[in-house]
Amino acid sequence: DSQHMAAEFVNRFRMERAALPALALTVDTSLLTAIGNDSSFEFVFSRQVEALARAGDVLAVISTSGASANIFKALETARTRGVKTIGFTGENGRHTMAPHCDLCLVVPSKDTPRVQEVHEFAWHVLCGMVERALFGKE
Repeated sequence: DSQHMAAEFVNRFRMERAALPALALTVDTSLLTAIGNDSSFEFVFSRQVEALARAGDVLAVISTSGASANIFKALETARTRGVKTIGFTGENGRHTMAPHCDLCLVVPSKDTPRVQEVHEFAWHVLCGMVERALFGKE
């Protein structure tokens, strides 16, 4: 999901326009295994946020369960760096993950496939909103 959304921002969603900076923190397997093996899987995203994110950036996180320790660490690191956070979770994350995000979409379901389907729809809506806001055309 994160790779799909990063691609929508970098390449295009509905219109031809300038590329927007975005990347999925899930794609570098060498980095993920190095952090996981040398430290802990809990830090696989927070170390990348520490290295790459700057104040004014936005970190979007996805945890259907709302209970992922590596997501919580990434959110914590983002907050200390002045990075805005957007969360996508299911009903179980309402009281666990959502309070750690600046903005959080909580799908009121515990059914993983339904939660993921709503997340994909919401991502597409968000991509469209960003394009319209920044580039002003359909």
